[in-house]
Amino acid sequence: MKKIELLAPAGDLEKLKIAIDYGADAVYCGGERFGLRSGSRNFTTEQLTEGLSYAHSRNRKLYLTLNIFAHNEDIDGFEKYMEEIKDLPIDAFLVSDPGILQWMREHRPKATLHLSTQANTTNKLSALYWHKQGIKRIVLARELSLKEIAEIRQSTPDTLELEAFVHGAMCISYSGRCLLSNYMAGRDANRGECAHPCRWHYSVVEDKRPGEYYPVFEDERGTYIFNSKDLCMIRYIPELAAAGLDSLKIEGRIKSIYYVAAVTGAYRKAIDAFYQEGNDWIFRESWLDEIGKASHRLYTTGFYFGKPNEEDQNYESSQYIRDYDFTGLIKEYDPETQLATVEQRNKMSLGDTIEITGPGIETFTQTLDYMEDEDGVLLESAPHAQQILKIRTKYPVLENCMVARPK
Repeated sequence: MKKIELLAPAGDLEKLKIAIDYGADAVYCGGERFGLRSGSRNFTTEQLTEGLSYAHSRNRKLYLTLNIFAHNEDIDGFEKYMEEIKDLPIDAFLVSDPGILQWMREHRPKATLHLSTQANTTNKLSALYWHKQGIKRIVLARELSLKEIAEIRQSTPDTLELEAFVHGAMCISYSGRCLLSNYMAGRDANRGECAHPCRWHYSVVEDKRPGEYYPVFEDERGTYIFNSKDLCMIRYIPELAAAGLDSLKIEGRIKSIYYVAAVTGAYRKAIDAFYQEGNDWIFRESWLDEIGKASHRLYTTGFYFGKPNEEDQNYESSQYIRDYDFTGLIKEYDPETQLATVEQRNKMSLGDTIEITGPGIETFTQTLDYMEDEDGVLLESAPHAQQILKIRTKYPVLENCMVARPK
């Protein structure tokens, strides 16, 4: 059986390396333009070159997003950008605009093309159409059920790969095609600048009663009527594989490296266990616990088991659930002194209970009982962001392990 791909987000070079170290088979990222996530730091050409080297040296793949819906003013810049990166060994390009697709076929005929979820592929005829246009993989619309995905798989050739989102934020609009942000904030979601107005707090105002706000539901605080829960399908790896998906995609290029590490690591364990255990596979609650340590909303299975209902919306708050603070990233470890060099990300103090997790080690907790700065000065507290510290760890740790503090 061909093993399903785990595809993780890489909002910048650091997140790319974390995603790969925590088990991603491939990463998707954007250049400084044309990639639908202007909120992430994205990649300069030099960083993209380094990211490709890091991925390919570990036998992983890198996909570049070019999935904006371009306006006339974008075309000259797009062509110049493609000339700038023409020699980079990018494994595939994600497109959605038919004009961009046609340009790629004419000017980059050897490039592997993936069709973005923005193109809203919801049926087998559309899938076959896009395949005939040169698309090797389709990122299916989020509005599809497992049954519909299986029907598309059965009706399309093996030369067409199918990919679907399995974890992360859900758009209230149709597969991300949203006009709300443009209308309300002047920021075009279809060109990478979404202001996320679907997460805002709404009430009803009657025309002749200005200033009187009425909740849509019987709640004095109003309601978040467009606010979807986050997608989470880690319980259903066998069902996703049985539907015929080739790649499982994690959303989150603007999320933290702690999110990338936690979610990628948990899905890696679940997928590996499935291929090792087959029909004996059982879901481990520890995987969901691992995911839940990163900032998240309540979870839903989206459209996979039928159309969502009121239980899949969060009408009370758009706030994230944050049970852990990410406090530091391990850079190296000295087994003789048992000291780990840490790049601090949030305040750390002696006496804190910390948890250390990462690929290649068993997660453990301990009390932070020793901390010094780069000059060897003993510290009781380290409040400065990205300060380089040394801390004593109870067990050996590895580069890119995560230090977090339970709240």
